[in-house]
Amino acid sequence: MTRASLDKRPHEVAAMFDRTARRYDLVNDVLSLGQDRLWRRATAAAVDAGPGELVLDLAAGTGTSTDAFTGLGARAIACDFSLGMLRTGAARHGGSGLSGEGEQRVTFVGGDALKLPFADEVFDAVTISFGLRNVNDTVDALREMLRVTRPGGRLVVCEFSRPTVKPFELVYSQYLMKLLPPVARVVSSNPDSYEYLAESIRAWPDQPALARLLQQAGWRSVAWRNLSLGIVALHRAIKPTAAE
Repeated sequence: MTRASLDKRPHEVAAMFDRTARRYDLVNDVLSLGQDRLWRRATAAAVDAGPGELVLDLAAGTGTSTDAFTGLGARAIACDFSLGMLRTGAARHGGSGLSGEGEQRVTFVGGDALKLPFADEVFDAVTISFGLRNVNDTVDALREMLRVTRPGGRLVVCEFSRPTVKPFELVYSQYLMKLLPPVARVVSSNPDSYEYLAESIRAWPDQPALARLLQQAGWRSVAWRNLSLGIVALHRAIKPTAAE
């Protein structure tokens, strides 16, 4: 099997990303026309990690997104259930293993978003970029993120969403279904996975629906901001304190 199905069985999704790891960052740059770099910067700004803070970057893949947090002085853990992605990232960061720290103070840890290998209330911030869509139980994953976040800590979800301008929404939909897969066949080491990408984006909840799922999972002060005309949305939320 070269791609996952929309029922998102964990072993299928992990295997799909293992096969994609080698050229994953390059393909993202090409398919997003460089917008993925802007999205990563916006996510880092929303997380607003500072010196002494500990950030969990879920679905971190090769750790490209994680670098933005260590650059601000925070410590960060890059967590993903694709060991192929993590090994690629650890090697690029100068580490010799998934648990070793590389030059950028990033620790790579294998883990499932539905059963995180961390204690309760240890992270100042948790973030997940373009990975929540690949989990087979969104609310349970959000509850796990809540569990490992300290009271008053924050969550930032960066995910594909719905364009807010109707004419552009039609153009974008045509790009996803008709143009993205052929382009991926040229530049990707596992082009079939990008058919899954297009289908999973189309099936994903819009901005208000995802906000409701965050609230259902126990997060508070939920808000979102659209990027690139709504192609991507940043959802932010806070873990309630005991007083709340």
